Amino acid sequence: MMERTGKKRILIFTDLDGSLLDHDTYSFEEARPALARIKKAGIPLVLATSKTRVEIEVLQTELGIRDPFIVENGAAVFFPTVYSDFRLERAQKVPPYLVVVLGRPYEEIRCFFDVLKERFPVQGFGDLSVEDVARLTGLPLQKALWAREREFTEPFVLREPGDLAEIEKWAEREGLKVTTGGRFHHLISAGQDKGLAVELTRDIFSASCREGIVSVALGDSLNDLPMLESVDIPVLIPQWSGEYLDIRMSRLRKAKYPGSRGWSEAVEKLIDELQKETD
Repeated sequence: MMERTGKKRILIFTDLDGSLLDHDTYSFEEARPALARIKKAGIPLVLATSKTRVEIEVLQTELGIRDPFIVENGAAVFFPTVYSDFRLERAQKVPPYLVVVLGRPYEEIRCFFDVLKERFPVQGFGDLSVEDVARLTGLPLQKALWAREREFTEPFVLREPGDLAEIEKWAEREGLKVTTGGRFHHLISAGQDKGLAVELTRDIFSASCREGIVSVALGDSLNDLPMLESVDIPVLIPQWSGEYLDIRMSRLRKAKYPGSRGWSEAVEKLIDELQKETD
């Protein structure tokens, strides 16, 4: 590896729904100014989300980016083969990607979820029709279909919120856990979360680049907390109501506005600051 320079490379991780994407419309329209600056500066933008691989692939095409991405709440990190010169010893070849897997296969998750259904009034994406998913998410039918193409985790709805603590105990006994996003609970492997995936991705960049790394993350939900805790500069996006999660975290910054508007403003401000520091 080449000797490091004193200059640091900016690496941005971001949640999608409620952060880069507006909560109700899934639009990133107001984030276009920041996205343009990110592309011009050559800053990697790593999407870290509960969404599936195919959902992210479609969104990356719309955004015009081709960077690594983290799927299904930290279940796996997909590196496009243009990153094949990076240090990816743990990666599996899944053309056109090199993939580092942290989660368990969807079939195992669903097997346990079928047991849960016998005890609790829960419904997972695997139990719902495409039309049901579209209704619950507000997605068009095609995008709802992509949202059901799970590889590692199961989003679910819970009729009785009071059952959540007991479900979490059941999941823990099976080496699983429950995390909560903006719309759904998610049954995932105990060996994964967004924070672990972000740390792994950051370390790969750090080991593979000449520059040092300054890492940034933006998110708005409870399942984003491990990600925010794992970076140099965490940015909390307010909920669509304008309220923030009640959290205490060193170095935490708060965006002024929800969704893509707040995301764009926060990113542009950070780029200005960090570029001045590294010039």
